[in-house]
Amino acid sequence: MSENNFSRRKFLAGAAVVGAAGAMGVGTLSSCSSGGGSGSTAIYDWKPREYQFPPLLDTVPEGKVLKVGVIGCGGRGSGAAFNCLEAGGGTVEITALADVFQDRVDDLVAKLKEQNNVEVPAENVFVGFDAYEKVLDSGVDIVILATPPKFRPQQFEAAVKARKHVFMEKPVAVDPVGVRQVLAAAKMADAAGLKVVTGTQRRHQHKYINIYKELEKNAIGKITGGNVYWNGGKLWHRDSNPSWSEMEWMIRDWVNWCWLSGDHIVEQHVHNLDVAQWFLGKTPVKALGFGSRQRRVTGDQYDNFSVDYTYDDGMKIHSMCRQINGCTTGVYEVFRGTKGESFTSQGGTSTIMDLDGNELFSFDDHETSPYVQEHKDLITCIRQNIPYNQAEETATSVMVAIMGRVSAYTGKEVTFEEMMNSDMKIGPDTYIMGDIGFMETASVPVPGTLERE
Repeated sequence: MSENNFSRRKFLAGAAVVGAAGAMGVGTLSSCSSGGGSGSTAIYDWKPREYQFPPLLDTVPEGKVLKVGVIGCGGRGSGAAFNCLEAGGGTVEITALADVFQDRVDDLVAKLKEQNNVEVPAENVFVGFDAYEKVLDSGVDIVILATPPKFRPQQFEAAVKARKHVFMEKPVAVDPVGVRQVLAAAKMADAAGLKVVTGTQRRHQHKYINIYKELEKNAIGKITGGNVYWNGGKLWHRDSNPSWSEMEWMIRDWVNWCWLSGDHIVEQHVHNLDVAQWFLGKTPVKALGFGSRQRRVTGDQYDNFSVDYTYDDGMKIHSMCRQINGCTTGVYEVFRGTKGESFTSQGGTSTIMDLDGNELFSFDDHETSPYVQEHKDLITCIRQNIPYNQAEETATSVMVAIMGRVSAYTGKEVTFEEMMNSDMKIGPDTYIMGDIGFMETASVPVPGTLERE
């Protein structure tokens, strides 16, 4: 059989070449069964847990000062640090920082001092691939995990084993092996009574929660389908610097490399896919999608995806995401039912309409930013000992996004069970700040063929 005409079964059995294909998050999918019959030997049997609303208090309850360590001091880590300080209202302290780059921690040290008069002790500022371990040993109560997504499963597991409460940015993984590592650590966190909030801020946003409550009261009837979108412009990229090693460039340019970000369907569009998971209360059974690379200038991933997700009752949700300048933009979710339609968006008004287009419900933004509210909810759950752990639901949404990515990369229909049982693990085996030979095989996926462009 030629490489350009390999069978779906051969691909799913893990016979696809590893090298470039594995680096791109395409090959080694493996599944012991294509269905759920008696021959299935699934290693993870996922079932959604009952949904739990966050506390949503405007002011956190009083309690002992909580010490916070930030692991990953780039833009999102810095933003989360200031969100946490605002949420705590003077009852939390940033006491330790970690990053693989000295300039990143130095920059956040300076910003904390300048903007909040917070001084992080020099002995609690750590640099390197093992810096996160030193933060966990520094006496913190909470850790903020905001490194590139590839590193989050390992760091989350370490944080749980160190008995730390966690704010973990999404996505929580980039491949099925990482997702299952997060799922396992989430169960350990439950057993230890730890509180975990992820960066899915829509679940902490009043208008999204209000729409969800109305849908639960049958406002639009039985949901029959929907669309989720994140169509925006190019994010950013960094050209290689002659003084940087291969690893340093990829990490500084991480949002453009699949092994670090999961591609933007996983890194960014997971927000909208997570809303579908939340509102529908179930997971799609399969995905069929396509995508391409039109304008991206660095890295090895796509800049647009279009995926149909099919559910156990035949219902379909269409997912679309794009990062290309000069195109129509829109970041929102639409769900259609037998009695009406809901519209949700992080910016602007969210509504429910009847079949004739009459507005039944309308919800606007709350005064508290959802980026701050999610930290208020974490602090509240810690101080009032409210069980709260979002790691499993977010990991499952990430797996749905990975399923769409794999379908688009390969041109093949992919099932959720196959992804849950896949041994796909992307990226280099060794993390060193040097030249690792990764780019020699990294290339853009070509659907329908094992050849790479």
